[in-house]
Amino acid sequence: MRLSFGQHLQQKQSQILAPRMIQSMEILQLPVSALLERVEEELRENPVLEVSANDPEMPEETYEVEPNSTAETRELVVDETGNNVDDFERLVELDRDVPDHFDDRPRVSSNRVQDSIDRQHDLMANIEDRPESLHDYLLHQLHELEVSPELMAMCERIISTLNPSNGGYLRVSLEDLLPADHPPEMLDLARRALTLIHTLDPPGIAARDLRECLLLQIDSSLPMHEEVRCLVNHHLEDLRDNRIPQIQRSTGYSYDQIMSAWEQLRKLNPKPAARFTSTRAPAIVPDVIVYKDADGTYRVQAEEAPIGNLYISNYYKKRHQNGQLTDVEREFLKRKYASAKWLIEAIEQRRNTVARVAEEIVKHQTAFLEKGPEHLLPLKMQQIADRVGVHVTTVSRAVDDKWMDTPRGLVPMRRFFVGGTQTEDGEDVAWDRVQIELKRLVDNEDKSDPLSDEHLCQELRAMGFDVARRTIAKYRTKLSIPSSRQRRDWSKDLN
Repeated sequence: MRLSFGQHLQQKQSQILAPRMIQSMEILQLPVSALLERVEEELRENPVLEVSANDPEMPEETYEVEPNSTAETRELVVDETGNNVDDFERLVELDRDVPDHFDDRPRVSSNRVQDSIDRQHDLMANIEDRPESLHDYLLHQLHELEVSPELMAMCERIISTLNPSNGGYLRVSLEDLLPADHPPEMLDLARRALTLIHTLDPPGIAARDLRECLLLQIDSSLPMHEEVRCLVNHHLEDLRDNRIPQIQRSTGYSYDQIMSAWEQLRKLNPKPAARFTSTRAPAIVPDVIVYKDADGTYRVQAEEAPIGNLYISNYYKKRHQNGQLTDVEREFLKRKYASAKWLIEAIEQRRNTVARVAEEIVKHQTAFLEKGPEHLLPLKMQQIADRVGVHVTTVSRAVDDKWMDTPRGLVPMRRFFVGGTQTEDGEDVAWDRVQIELKRLVDNEDKSDPLSDEHLCQELRAMGFDVARRTIAKYRTKLSIPSSRQRRDWSKDLN
């Protein structure tokens, strides 16, 4: 290999994304909730950017003008016979002494300020209190018992490992909670502590597996508790796979006894700590609204209310134009003005892009809006990109985490992009329709002799859908449809 130094020219093409272009793509991809946070952050950091939104709950805004000590307070009178030179000179003097006196942002009245404060107080008063955690709930019960300090400390150590997200199971062994050189007495203490925790509410807490969790909830107050305990101890897997004849041969119970005990077993809670998890779903704000106008045509309207009307502050415009700023202030306002202007343009571009993509989606999926999900047509993002005149990645960003408010409810925009196949008649059908027909076949089958995957495949092919058996198995799993053995009803054979 020869090494040398030298200079040479090379011509090549490369695409470099400007920082503003990258940020524009990020704005396009943001859902409404994240976009609101982005706007609020910019409003906090950028004094040049302002937002206006009409609040119907607030009273009409009134303004107060306080007299200025440096200017004359006598009333301005327009004399039609004169030129009012003195009055105009007073206005100029007042504007010079109080530069923001004639700003487009008038001073808010005290009534309006008080109303705003009252609304904020009401909002804070209506905030939901932090719910009690699983750890606090268990420790509260534990401290009401008379136990030794050593046992209390061990119980607290075990409780600290419980996680509501996995149902409150004890996922670590007792040995792992103890020092490596622990004496045998400490392991016995840990076992007594776990036994004590098992008596606390909710029943089944700190169980080491599903079987122990269910057994901890079975007592004499549960109907058929002996049969239920037998099923939990020896036949959980048989119940999962619907092997009722095997359970009958092993226990000697009748079919009705097994089914009644199984019904009581379903009342037990496999995840005792689930109620301590936060299940609050975030509110969905649609990006576009679809409605039908008077002539029956579906229209798309971009939702603008959550963001409000962003604009550049007139106050800082005037400050910049009056020529009385220092170089540092002028450079600061220049940067903030550019940032605010870019954000306004990026949001407007986002709104237009999402609306154009939504319009093409609605044109293609009109049958879905008219007749329902079974009439959803196959659609690829490349098709919408070609119609709108943008890159396919732009369409992907435009529909990511976006929702459409349609006459059939809130629908994620990605929901309209589905693959499909053709029937024997050449009709394009989406895979969603195949899934709907599959579920309909399963719902209407004879449960004493349920259809196997092969039979389901044959039925769908008879309808004109060219599907493979492995596709049926995949869709069954996706739709949470059990296998034919698990769906079988044994009542006719075992009674």
